[in-house]
Amino acid sequence: MVKKTGRPGYLQIADELRERIRGGLLAPGEPLPSTAQLAEQFDASLSVVKMAVGILRNEGLVVGQQGKGVFVQEDGQPEQDSDLRTEVTALRSAVQDLTRRLEQVEAALPAADPKTRN
Repeated sequence: MVKKTGRPGYLQIADELRERIRGGLLAPGEPLPSTAQLAEQFDASLSVVKMAVGILRNEGLVVGQQGKGVFVQEDGQPEQDSDLRTEVTALRSAVQDLTRRLEQVEAALPAADPKTRN
């Protein structure tokens, strides 16, 4: 059940499902309960449950199969997922580096004098 802790319900549900997956209560290849079942179980709306499952998808813990449901990711995740994580990490690092360099450039520029504007 979603608690009124100030933490969004979809994050609470994602945390609970993640714990079940990592704890082995939901085994690799096993389907998650339906969205309606999860909504009833957590006393939450369908949209809140869908957001929680979306988080788990983004983390690579579950995978959806059109017309079949959402399943716990099999052991030995596809190499492509690992490559994507590596690429995202590299992109984040590059953005942080570019942000730092831009801040240095901006700090080196003379401050614009509002009196000299047309």
